[in-house]
Amino acid sequence: MECGGKKMVLKPIRTSKKLNDGDEEEAILLSPGSRMFHEPNYNIHIVAIMGWKIPLDINSLKAQILSKLLKHPRFSSLQVMDESGEMRWVPTTVNIDDHVIVPQLDTINNTMDTDKLVEQYMSNLSTTTIDISKPLWDIHILNVKTSHAEATSIFRFHHSLGDGIALMSLLLSCFRKTSDPTSLPTLPVSSKNKSNSKNIRSLIWQYIVKLWLFIRLLFNTVVDVLLFIATALFLKDSQSPFTVAKGFNKKHSTGQRFIYRTVSLDDIKFIKNATNATINDVILGITQAALSRYINRKFDVEGKMKEQMRCRATVLVNLRPALGVQAVAEMIEKNAIVIQGNCFGFVIIPLDIAQLQNPLDYVHKAKISMDRKKRSLESQCTFYILQLFLNLFGFKGATKLANRVPSQTTLAFSNVAGPLEEVSFSGHPLAFLAPTCYGQPTGLMVHACSYAKKLTFAITVDEGMISDPNQLGDDFVHSFISINEAALSKFRTKVD
Repeated sequence: MECGGKKMVLKPIRTSKKLNDGDEEEAILLSPGSRMFHEPNYNIHIVAIMGWKIPLDINSLKAQILSKLLKHPRFSSLQVMDESGEMRWVPTTVNIDDHVIVPQLDTINNTMDTDKLVEQYMSNLSTTTIDISKPLWDIHILNVKTSHAEATSIFRFHHSLGDGIALMSLLLSCFRKTSDPTSLPTLPVSSKNKSNSKNIRSLIWQYIVKLWLFIRLLFNTVVDVLLFIATALFLKDSQSPFTVAKGFNKKHSTGQRFIYRTVSLDDIKFIKNATNATINDVILGITQAALSRYINRKFDVEGKMKEQMRCRATVLVNLRPALGVQAVAEMIEKNAIVIQGNCFGFVIIPLDIAQLQNPLDYVHKAKISMDRKKRSLESQCTFYILQLFLNLFGFKGATKLANRVPSQTTLAFSNVAGPLEEVSFSGHPLAFLAPTCYGQPTGLMVHACSYAKKLTFAITVDEGMISDPNQLGDDFVHSFISINEAALSKFRTKVD
């Protein structure tokens, strides 16, 4: 398995614990990455906001969770600290009613519309944590109709359970295709072209090109690592509505708002083809355009933002190869451990905040930044820097670094590829999927998740910093529309 750029065998750390009856049971210690998420300044929760096409049957949902999800040891184990300060997984009996929460929302007497009611509930949820006396996950079911879905559920996990990719794979392994209830969901796979040329001249050129690519990789990595260190020490993004102001205390925050907007995935692919980019480039381009639109409206400094503003996104990169849904489902049936803790590094991506005449230029600039980052080992190097801090300064020192770097940037950014086709959970067809987090040190987080023919932007904002999050969500839609119209205009011009 690869982690941090090297082949390494990642085995669970085990200790022997005495039970009350004198027998011994093997206990697995939390990985250092998972243990970091229990530090007070790094208490992060992952939430998967799911909209449904029909109201949810609570009993059916509970039965599905018992038969699928609870087979995984992480979801039926406590995280207990022993006398030496080590935290370990201790199996326990799960009372499903403690984890499936169905609040009684007063939709009759409440003057707030259901969209805002659900939004307010999720915001209130962000001010709470999961009781550590039980396995660290729960699901909140809101059986009220909104403009997005007939019902909404919020699946919440503590980040110590594992990285977001592994948890999403585990969750999706409980789903089945709506068109074929016996088949697992299909996730997109990236294909790489392999050259089988054996011509001597071409081989010589390949070696020359590889040498040049290696030199460039080395140079880019050194630059990125130095910028990472500078960010940790002093390099902070320009002040904007999204940056954490000096002296701002997240403990005094009134909560976080979760806003989601859905656009057409087919249109995203059309933009991708029109700009010779990737879907990730298009998503980042839309994000740049939306932030530029919002900041320009707030500051009214058109034409000056690019020169005056330093704006960057922190991306948490999972360094473990993601298991496929099929493999996860098979491992669950065998009661095997699917999630092996957290193994991550950081990548800091510069963003262009400016009012550009051609909306497609946002995608072009995003592509330049993303291509540059692909030629660097920044995520692997930052992983080892975190490990060094962990060994020298313990969990508090490592979490201080992991907390410090994102807080010096404007936003946290991530994207997840969801199922290619429509899926159902226990007979309930899914309308949309919007994974995100709360508890992170940034005031803004943007997640993008594809599902069937849709792509949803999940935007998490700190209420103490951004007072109009729905306006920001609308800016993402307007930016997408303007970029798509520019791509259509380019296509028509090319055809004519």
